[in-house]
Order: sequence, then structure tokens, then C-alpha cells
Amino acid sequence: MTDELLVVRAQLGERAAVAELVARWRVPVWTYVRRMLDAERADDVTQEIWLAVVRGLPRLREPARFAPWLFTIARRSVTDRLRSEYAWEREELAAGDTAADDPAEATVDRAELVSALSGLPLPEREILVLFYLEDLSVEDCAQICRIPTGTVKSRLNRARRLLREHLEEKGYRP
Repeated sequence: MTDELLVVRAQLGERAAVAELVARWRVPVWTYVRRMLDAERADDVTQEIWLAVVRGLPRLREPARFAPWLFTIARRSVTDRLRSEYAWEREELAAGDTAADDPAEATVDRAELVSALSGLPLPEREILVLFYLEDLSVEDCAQICRIPTGTVKSRLNRARRLLREHLEEKGYRP
């Protein structure tokens, strides 16, 4: 059964269709969020995403575009979490407290590729994750990130170059 059909059935009130959509997309969404945040925050943000999906599903006008819509919600949720944490850290610094450790540093001791990926700037990492790891098209990435397709392509190119340079520094050769 296609996502489009499941969305239509869910919009008609069929709970089994909602459960099937969640079961089908739970791991890809969590994986995307996990690559953008640490594990603890990923669990919380993923729950927020599914709550937003269930609430917003009746208003989805193009059921065939479920995946880009879903990842747009995921991206917005990750961005909101990062933005709120950044504001909180700035308030702490203004109050004279020391800054918390960078959450990206918690993932450094993972596999070398994951380390390299987490070291990329957020815009490039996001495009790499969406394009290669979530198998979304350049057009879908552009829609999710609200940027032109040319920008997606240039970020992909830059991300590949940065990833290659990082791995070569660590002794890996193409």
C-alpha cells in the first residue's frame, strides 16, 4: 500500500492507516533527527514530530507529497529545538555561567564517518542526510529546506568535499 493511500485513509479517520504510516516512517525520521541531534534530544524531538504529524495530517492537501511534508516537519522541529537551546545558552552566558559543552562533541567517539558527518556545518550536514541517507531527491530537499535546487546542489558539492577532506586527514584514501 502506498503512502498516498495510507494518508487518504488516515484522513478519513482510519487509525490503522495512521499506525502503518508511523511504523513505516518511524525509523527514517528518528535516524534523520539523530543525525542532527544527540540521542536523548532525538527521542524527545521525534515524539514532537509525530504529534505534529498526527495533528496536521487532516490538513495535508497533497497526500502524494507525504515524505517531503513529514521531513519539513522534522526539520522545523530540529531547528526549533536548536534555536531554543541556543537562546537558553545565551541567557546563561549573559548571567555569567559557563557555556555547556557542544552537544556535537558527544558523538565524536563514534565511527569515523559519523564523526566526519557531525563535523560538517549544519546546512551541509542536513542536505547530505536528506539526500543520501533519506534518499530524497534534490527537489524534495529544496522544498524541505526552503532553498533553491541550485543551493541544494552547491551544498551537496561542498559537503562531499568537506567530508572527503576530513576522511583524508584521518588517513582514508578514496
